Amino acid sequence: MAWIFLFSTIIFQNTSHAQSLSRYQSARRCMGVTWTVTVFTETLAEAETAITAALNEVTRLEKILSDYEPNSELCQLSASAPTQCPKQISNDLWEVLVQAVAWRDRSSGAFDPTVGVLTDLWRKARQTGQMPSPEELSRVKQSAGPETLRVDDAQKVSLLEPNMRLDLGGIGMGFAIDQALEVVKNNGISIAMIDASGDIGVIGKPPHSNGWRIAIDALGRNSGKNNPAFNNGFAINLEDASVTTSGDAFQAIEIGGTRYSHIVDPRTGLGVIGSTGVTVIAADATTADAVATTLSVLGPDVGCQFVDQIERCAARFIWKEDGQVRVRTTSQWPSQTTDSLQNKTK
Repeated sequence: MAWIFLFSTIIFQNTSHAQSLSRYQSARRCMGVTWTVTVFTETLAEAETAITAALNEVTRLEKILSDYEPNSELCQLSASAPTQCPKQISNDLWEVLVQAVAWRDRSSGAFDPTVGVLTDLWRKARQTGQMPSPEELSRVKQSAGPETLRVDDAQKVSLLEPNMRLDLGGIGMGFAIDQALEVVKNNGISIAMIDASGDIGVIGKPPHSNGWRIAIDALGRNSGKNNPAFNNGFAINLEDASVTTSGDAFQAIEIGGTRYSHIVDPRTGLGVIGSTGVTVIAADATTADAVATTLSVLGPDVGCQFVDQIERCAARFIWKEDGQVRVRTTSQWPSQTTDSLQNKTK
């Protein structure tokens, strides 16, 4: 697959000056979305070096974590199922899988990196408008679930069933954001934001500000266009934290009178019933990404209890019910949406 860049050459913009720091920004398309890196530095040369290194890191990780690039390490691992013996994998893939398995166990299966075969089956159901047959669902579920994947401390992985397909879409992008931010910091920059088309991680805060101001509309940009009651966009300030929004406002289907999400519940193999958007703020992007995916499955009631057990993590659920917008937040959600999570959690 050829890499697609937003700019044919790297373009940097100097848009503000404060205490000798200037703002620079560039973007590239990776992992199916546009990645934008913004930094505050004293010189263009410093910005160019750091931003290029960060985007190169995302490009490198895509070759490892992609579930749609046949030559990626993840796809090659899936293709080897069932493994006759544990397979040695790269440090990056091992780190992501270890965290994915930890979230799987912590969520009692609401998050599961083996969900790929179920996602494929549900995508087919959405395209045809027909539910999978019980026999087909039962057959496919044999290639997914906690018992099909083992990750050991020797950086080895075992896939125990045929036709398995690992899918790190619910955690891999967050991991890549965290790794790219580390690259930025290693280049001597302490104020930066990485925005993977809505999945965002930041370090520091822009000069003379309360943090990076992030605008969020969990129900979709046009949710309030024709009905002011649905206009529920808001903004938060972030400092040394991450935010991710997950939902199905425009990616759902109705089958047999029931509305199903594009997001698959690994425990049932079917799309989540109902419509919910959830925004998660966490200390790092890996956590924010995994928790947002998990909460899309758990829903507000169980989800709020789940989040309240995670240090420095908060969530805001929003959904439409009986023509009204409902909102529910966890105990650590900032009392004012412009407050920084850093000042609201311990």
